[in-house]
Amino acid sequence: MTTTADSELDKHGPSDLKRSITGRLLFFYVLGDVLGSGIYVLIGLVAGAVGGAFWLAFAVGVTVATITGLAYAELVTKYPRAAGAALYVNKAFGNRALTFLMAVCMLSACFAAAGSLATGFAAYFEEIWALPPALLVSLAFVLGLSIINYVGITESAVANMLMTFVEVAGLLIIMVIGVVYVAQGKADFGTLGRFQTDDNPVIAVVAGVALAFFAMTGFENAANVAEETVDPRRTFPRALVGGMVTAGIVYVLVAITAALVVPINTLANSDAALLEVVKADVLGFPVGLMTTLFAAIAMVAIANTTLVSVVTQSRILYGMAREDVVPGAFAKVHSGRRSPWVALCFAGLVVCSLLVVGALLNEAGIGLDVVARLATVTVVFTLFIYALVIVSCLKLRGSDDGDSYRAPTGLLVAGFVGNLLLLAYVVYDDPHSLIWCAALLGVGLVLFVAEKLFGTRDRSVEQVPHVGG
Repeated sequence: MTTTADSELDKHGPSDLKRSITGRLLFFYVLGDVLGSGIYVLIGLVAGAVGGAFWLAFAVGVTVATITGLAYAELVTKYPRAAGAALYVNKAFGNRALTFLMAVCMLSACFAAAGSLATGFAAYFEEIWALPPALLVSLAFVLGLSIINYVGITESAVANMLMTFVEVAGLLIIMVIGVVYVAQGKADFGTLGRFQTDDNPVIAVVAGVALAFFAMTGFENAANVAEETVDPRRTFPRALVGGMVTAGIVYVLVAITAALVVPINTLANSDAALLEVVKADVLGFPVGLMTTLFAAIAMVAIANTTLVSVVTQSRILYGMAREDVVPGAFAKVHSGRRSPWVALCFAGLVVCSLLVVGALLNEAGIGLDVVARLATVTVVFTLFIYALVIVSCLKLRGSDDGDSYRAPTGLLVAGFVGNLLLLAYVVYDDPHSLIWCAALLGVGLVLFVAEKLFGTRDRSVEQVPHVGG
């Protein structure tokens, strides 16, 4: 029997991408993406914003994000194609300008996230070898992951799964440290209820959730490989929700351990906060050896998440080119590797440019925290996207439903409100992030103008309908 998902693909012709990602690979794709960024890079910033109760910020953040994930699960089973949120908004509103804005917002979020993660990678790398400049390490890191993705999506997904095993092993080490610390009778559980601010604790938690949301992009990234997934109608709901719930449990346990073992101020002031838990010397192993081992594990974890971001960037550009929104060169697929190589090269160039700009601003004495600023930029874009995806999901109810997954309406409404409230707070807390957002949107606008002036108008006939019509 032909499913809605199958009909959707058939209607737009065969895909040039290789369908090889199984449900198990997709689960680890989501899990690895979420775990790597939030825990290894931003846990110190969240602790500084909230205090000892920062585990609560992760719990709330994952809950809101998982509700949004339900909307993605429903939409992916209806429209299993590359382009993610931009595709869903186009289906719901048929507005070319809004579709373009959505696609560029997601693309910009991926650019900013990759830049933030690359900077975090350099911070852990410094624990092992401090000689190379941090900027050089970050640039080489982005280049290396782009090459892995160029080799092919199957190889990228397998590499993602293997790196997920490594990063989970690192988090298990942290949780074992917590168990031993509690068994030794040293834990002060009162820490878990303390807030860093004298103001309303709710504001502190919202601040922490806003930062923690940087990690909550697994289902959007996964949606952008829908066209390369085996049986997406059955695979996506389980993989998306399962990956997010598993990640949420790990988040809370690791955050509790960090809060119990290390003073909150130490976590907040560290560029590699989880290393502080290892340096507490709870297990009795040589601290130098454990620090080096854990720094290596952290780098693998960050590489895992950044690899997913690199994949997503190229697939968004690929999908936008097929929709006739950006120049057709981005739809070019390597004949042997079946990877969108032009999109990969361009995405790598933009991320590297962000890193260079951040380094130049620091050299000028501005004192910019590149990790925090790019993370905030990512969150601004992400929250806007998630809110509009939920609206699109509700608007498309009754259209091509077939036997697709259906998310609970009440939860979707709650998720929409939660996303908007968090977005308002993030913009209020860091208005300068809007300048960076505008710059990234400007990159997309340049591509759009280039397509309008020099692009051909016949790709929509052969491959997909023109955006908005």
